[in-house]
Amino acid sequence: MEASKIISAPWDRLRDTTLLRTRNLIGGEWCSASDGGEHAVLNPSSQQVLAKVPASSEEDARRAVQAAHDAGKEWAELTSKARASVLRRWHDLILQHRDDLGLILAAEQGKPLAESVGEVVYGAGFVEWFAEEGKRVYGDVIPPHAKDKRIVVVKQPVGVAALITPWNFPSAMITRKVGPALAAGCTVVLKPAEDTPLSALALGELALRAGVPPGVFNIVTTAQPASVGGVFTSDPLVRKLSFTGSTRVGKMLMAQCAGTVKRVSLELGGNAAFIVFDDADLDAAIAGLMACKFRNTGQTCISANRILIQDGIFDAFSKRLVEAVRSLAVGDPLADGSQQGPLINEAAFLKVNRLVNDALARGADALEGASVHDRGGWFYQPTVLANVPSDATICSEEIFGPVAVLERFSTEADVVARANNSPYGLAGYFYSRDVGRCWRVAEALEVGIVGVNEGSISTELAPFGGVKESGIGREGSKYGIDDYLETKYMCFGGVA
Repeated sequence: MEASKIISAPWDRLRDTTLLRTRNLIGGEWCSASDGGEHAVLNPSSQQVLAKVPASSEEDARRAVQAAHDAGKEWAELTSKARASVLRRWHDLILQHRDDLGLILAAEQGKPLAESVGEVVYGAGFVEWFAEEGKRVYGDVIPPHAKDKRIVVVKQPVGVAALITPWNFPSAMITRKVGPALAAGCTVVLKPAEDTPLSALALGELALRAGVPPGVFNIVTTAQPASVGGVFTSDPLVRKLSFTGSTRVGKMLMAQCAGTVKRVSLELGGNAAFIVFDDADLDAAIAGLMACKFRNTGQTCISANRILIQDGIFDAFSKRLVEAVRSLAVGDPLADGSQQGPLINEAAFLKVNRLVNDALARGADALEGASVHDRGGWFYQPTVLANVPSDATICSEEIFGPVAVLERFSTEADVVARANNSPYGLAGYFYSRDVGRCWRVAEALEVGIVGVNEGSISTELAPFGGVKESGIGREGSKYGIDDYLETKYMCFGGVA
């Protein structure tokens, strides 16, 4: 770590300052961008510069891809148990340094410290899970079509995997991709989000300490995501691309990957409906909505975007929700007791402000908040809106902020149709105590993930992913390793 790269931050609170890396990780070495370029990482709470990291170019991305390719054969030839032992050491080191990793995450992302540490622990779970799951990559022996033949199916690593991760979960989205890739025997090149590269580099440092061989895990930071992404999608050495981010960018990457027919996993935008039927447990529904809507200041792809409340309970639910939202503590993410931090950057702040102002101008009622926060900067008041006209932009655009938009509905058929009236299909939620309704609605919602009487649905044990324009593939669970494996059929003749 070079002291000149660390500008201004609460880094004196770190127990292990060597976790604060400010260079690319390529071929097991920490290195600057080839042209010496840098870009600043900001603290979204204070808007001060935290550090400067490489503004990598296409040349740096190509070097990283080549390093991953060169390391691929030896890593793939290790036994799954040998790879698992390395991953397990990485998992243990992540947990051992959870407080420092949480501090780095909170400083660069703006997530409250307790929530940031929670993300680190959650992310470590993917490393542990896939360390074990890699040992359960099974093939098949298929009854042959002739007595002198034998049919065998084996699973082999895809090869070099290029991973592009978002800023809203800068630790967990990395482990959710790197864990299965390494367990499968792939090598990786990671491009973390421009706003949050420090968490990625800290994880890279711990991976080296865990014994991940040089070139197996490479990290390239950049202020030019399009050019680096272009290398990932065009270089024939890359055989797999995994991306979490917006649907717009995901479509572009998917089209670019067609030139070399790469395997693609996409976890894209969402427009989750959160439905509360009149027979629901209102206390449970309020608690579930608060966790779902206001976690990470509303900046999650599975956050409730449309909150649909049945007519008979609308007023009671609205009143309870306003009371809960009003109690949220907004403050410095590193301060004790903070529950809501700032939005990630100015663009995110301006978007939320624009969506709310548009809704108010069209006649929406502000039940709580609906304005910038007194703290200034990129802080926004936790907000509840009601009676929002259907033509308001906030009804169709992903909010990605601490704004709850309440809508009324009358019947089950009506609300399911409205929930499905979206090009997105990542997550959906509903609350009801009618067992028959629970089965009907869960099966009818056109999404990849359903929370039934539950607002917190993320776990390494279950498959995460969407349908329609919300993506392709699944992450986590036994299904999460499949996208990093090729299926090879071998026919043995002359046996009889």
